[in-house]
Amino acid sequence: MPTPPKARIGFVGAGRMGRPMVRRLLAAGHRVSVLERSAEARRVLAADGADVTTEVREAAAAHVVGLCVHTDSQVRDVCLDGGLIDAMPAGSTLVVHTTCSPRTIDLLVQHAGHRRIDVVDAGISGGPQDIATGRLTLFVGGSPEAVERVRPVLAAYGEPILHLGPAGAGQRMKLLNNAVFAANIGILAQAVSVATGFGIREEDLLRGLGHGSGASRALGGIAETGSVRDFAAAVGEFLGKDLAVVREVTADLGVGLGALADAHDTLARLIESVSLSTPSR
Repeated sequence: MPTPPKARIGFVGAGRMGRPMVRRLLAAGHRVSVLERSAEARRVLAADGADVTTEVREAAAAHVVGLCVHTDSQVRDVCLDGGLIDAMPAGSTLVVHTTCSPRTIDLLVQHAGHRRIDVVDAGISGGPQDIATGRLTLFVGGSPEAVERVRPVLAAYGEPILHLGPAGAGQRMKLLNNAVFAANIGILAQAVSVATGFGIREEDLLRGLGHGSGASRALGGIAETGSVRDFAAAVGEFLGKDLAVVREVTADLGVGLGALADAHDTLARLIESVSLSTPSR
């Protein structure tokens, strides 16, 4: 099914990342039907201009259905147990933005194939501010035909759109991206410890590295936050989830993480110390 320039889009998971995606799709002229259980969230999305529904079949009746839920298990629950794929028309395309196991993508591809539905996994790198400006990086896996079919839809919020191979390639790239990002944070945490021994303050270390060859995206985020510890606290939840998937997938494939694992251990200890020192509410 060719995706028209102004397509009917279904969307599941219009939260912190999904809602600005929906807004960009609406601004691009697409008609968007959002599956949402919360009455308050439906009110907000309707005010944005989206069609809102509590029925899977209504959100699934689309050229393209986007999925941006929180966890791997939610992807399976919505797409398989919840009947999303079964309700989608033949020739449509499911786009999975949620970070999940490539094996989950394999399951979706297998199930969708029986109904002549394509699956494109489009891992994301960036935040709501990147979506709002149409500059969200998308790591995309899928057949060339399916990716080109949904490219005009993804272009509403994604740039660059990097097609990296067959379905599952986007998830593998996203997991590696986060693995390197987390390792950078762990390395910087260790650098702070060494800097203390050198008599260099953390703020001076971050300022100096920002102007040197040790600069990185992780360093930029840490410098904005003010310390490695505060940044680790801010990103710990989503990174912890993604790194658990990285460990599971690499173990499953028999691939070692090498030095990445050592840096991840440093970060894990830092996140644990932050958690232990934060009063429960």
